[in-house]
Amino acid sequence: QVQLVESGGGLVQAGGSLRLSCAVSGRTFSNYTMGWFRQAPGPERRFVAAINWRGGDTIYADSVKGRFTISIDDRKNTVDLQMNSLKPEDTAVYYCAADPGLTPAIMARIKRHNYWGQGTQVTVSS
Repeated sequence: QVQLVESGGGLVQAGGSLRLSCAVSGRTFSNYTMGWFRQAPGPERRFVAAINWRGGDTIYADSVKGRFTISIDDRKNTVDLQMNSLKPEDTAVYYCAADPGLTPAIMARIKRHNYWGQGTQVTVSS
């Protein structure tokens, strides 16, 4: 059974940093693309960043480019999101997602994804 478990959220002041981690289990993810999405109050869950597990290709939303970095730790089986220079508008619930056989560019565009984590709250105070 595939499981994605996020951690690392919390409250931080504007300009600060947080590192989110998504622990994955249940299968081999070498042919998967992993992504982070976020949902502020409201119905829409928006793309943040994605990475191909095997090749390391990445893509970022324009709003986070230069501030966020997505990476994979093969030893720990985690997908991490380093968030620097945080802004109040980064406040949201952050979700990890996984899709087999897609490129990061496609994952960024589609709405439906195969697997989701339960989310972790990030709050940035001004």
